[in-house]
Order: sequence, then structure tokens, then C-alpha cells
Amino acid sequence: MLRVGLTGGIASGKSMVAAELATRGAVIIDADVLAREVVEPGTPALAAIVDRFGMQVLRNGRLDRARLAEIVFADQIARRDLERIVHPAVRVRAAELDRAAGEAAVVVHVIPLLVETGQHDDFDLVVTVDADHETQIQRLMARNGFTRAEAESRIAAQASREDRRRNADVILHNAGSMTQLKQQIDALWTELSSAVARQ
Repeated sequence: MLRVGLTGGIASGKSMVAAELATRGAVIIDADVLAREVVEPGTPALAAIVDRFGMQVLRNGRLDRARLAEIVFADQIARRDLERIVHPAVRVRAAELDRAAGEAAVVVHVIPLLVETGQHDDFDLVVTVDADHETQIQRLMARNGFTRAEAESRIAAQASREDRRRNADVILHNAGSMTQLKQQIDALWTELSSAVARQ
């Protein structure tokens, strides 16, 4: 098994890269998907979130992600408290899926906060999807309907671009065309496939 950590800033194109790797045969374990799974109704993580933030973060018994985001992106302590609840539950679930993948697999863990949570040393290879600051801003405003200030706030809540690049073994540049990105992904997949075959 080859374990790859895939990260990048918000709106850098991580999901697109993960989808492309999946079509080539990678097993994808997406922390954002798991973060939704572990806070479903009836889960210990959701109960802990309600204990910390109150009933205001629920709508019809489910987590109101938009309301919770308003709270945690305005309050650094609240954000850390949320991370202390959700991140351990996500890691447990990711480890279960990792073990089930099989020895011949290329397993790509998509982790937006990989550098922030100190997980970059846990993988055989770390890949960062990189886009410049202005590209991220424009994508967030177009994709999410954010104001520029909201987009800036979301970017500021993550590790710096420099930190992600410094901790990467491979950097995929995603400020150009989809064709250019796919060429980089093809080269990466060749490297990953060769590495797992040598094991």
C-alpha cells in the first residue's frame, strides 16, 4: 500500500485532483466527506458539538453547517474546540477505511488541514494542490457566493500557501487550464503506480 496525503488551500482544486486520481485507480478517503459522516444524527461527535455550541447549531435534528461555520470562523477558540471534537472521529474512520483498502492500493487521503494538524509526516508522500491567493478568492466568490471579506477570512483560517508548499513532496499547480492540471496528474499517477508496484 502507498499512502498519499493530498492537501491544498480552500478552492485550490483538491476535489478535482482526487476525482481524477480515482478514475486512474486510487482509493480516495476524503476527510471532508468523513467530517459530515461523523456528525450525523445519533453520533457522539454531534452530541459533543451540541454540548459545546448549543441547540442553535441544529436544524431539524441535523447539524446546521452554515450556522456552525458562522460561529467558528468568527472565533478562533470556538474553531479549535470544534476541531478537537471532529478531527479525532474523522481520523478513526479514515484509519478503518485505510486498513480495508488492501496492500496493492494507492490510498489518497484528502485532508484540507493536513499541515495544520501535523499529519504531513504520516504519509509516504504529500501532494499539495497549489493556486495563487487571487485565484482562490475569485473561485470562492464565484463558487460559494462569498464576499471578498468572507473569502479572505476562510483563506486566513488555513495554513499559509508557503507552509503547504514547504511540507509537500509534490506540488500540482492549478491556476491554469484543466488540460495542464491533468498532465501533472498523469505524471503523478505514473510515479505513484510505479512506487506501489516496487513495494
